[in-house]
Amino acid sequence: MRETSNPVFRSLPRQQGGYAQFGAGTAQMQGYPAPGYAPYQEGRARVSRPMTIDDVVTKTGITLAVLTATAVISYVLTKLNPALGYPLALIGGLGGFALVMVAIFARKQDNPAIVLSYAALEGLLLGAFSFVLANFSVGSANAGALIGEAILGTLGVFFGMLVVYKTGAIRVTPRFTRMLVAAMIGVVVLMLGNLVLSLFHFGGGEGLGLRSAGPIGIIFSLVCIAIAAFSFLIDFDAADQMIRAGAPDRAAWGVALGLTVTLVWLYMEILRLLSYLQND
Repeated sequence: MRETSNPVFRSLPRQQGGYAQFGAGTAQMQGYPAPGYAPYQEGRARVSRPMTIDDVVTKTGITLAVLTATAVISYVLTKLNPALGYPLALIGGLGGFALVMVAIFARKQDNPAIVLSYAALEGLLLGAFSFVLANFSVGSANAGALIGEAILGTLGVFFGMLVVYKTGAIRVTPRFTRMLVAAMIGVVVLMLGNLVLSLFHFGGGEGLGLRSAGPIGIIFSLVCIAIAAFSFLIDFDAADQMIRAGAPDRAAWGVALGLTVTLVWLYMEILRLLSYLQND
């Protein structure tokens, strides 16, 4: 199986041929009997059933519902008291990042409590982030329209890439994956460099200008949107291979987490881009 650019999917249990059925060593590590042993079918039936596309859709829908609900609450709270914007975004961002790290390194990405807690924390971040960015960029009168456009844009990219994947218009190959991973690493390095430089007031506090409303900021957001969009292709492929390989149904929570991570990033980049364009 091809590697995915999404770190949540990359940490899912693998064997030499790819994901799930979960090989002998991985199966035993996860508590499942190994496929090559007689008790395998009995243990598999007792512990779980194979994951289906319905499991992926249901778990992803639940995760996004929790994220949306907390985002609305966070937005309303920030609107009532703008001073809450920064702490809500900080708690949500740092808390969500911490849970993703726990999910990846402790291999708990199929734990529904962690996945839904991540969704709730990211909702806090998105609600506060959306209010502050939209209202400071275009004013309260047009903030709702800007956020609505960002949501529609995010959904449009997601379903558009799903169609691209299903039709095979772009093939997911090892070379494609390596290029995308390299691009993502480059973007992360640039983000961190920009943050460090901005802390030292380089460039008037804007660092390299990657998060300003100028041409550099617009280009950088477009690059991030493109990387996030193409990441969906590899994530869809990883989920598809897991279903074909007979991964346990609880692995759908890991798929939901991985897709939500990408959707959150995509939405924030689209909202940033729209805010930049409004300032031009």
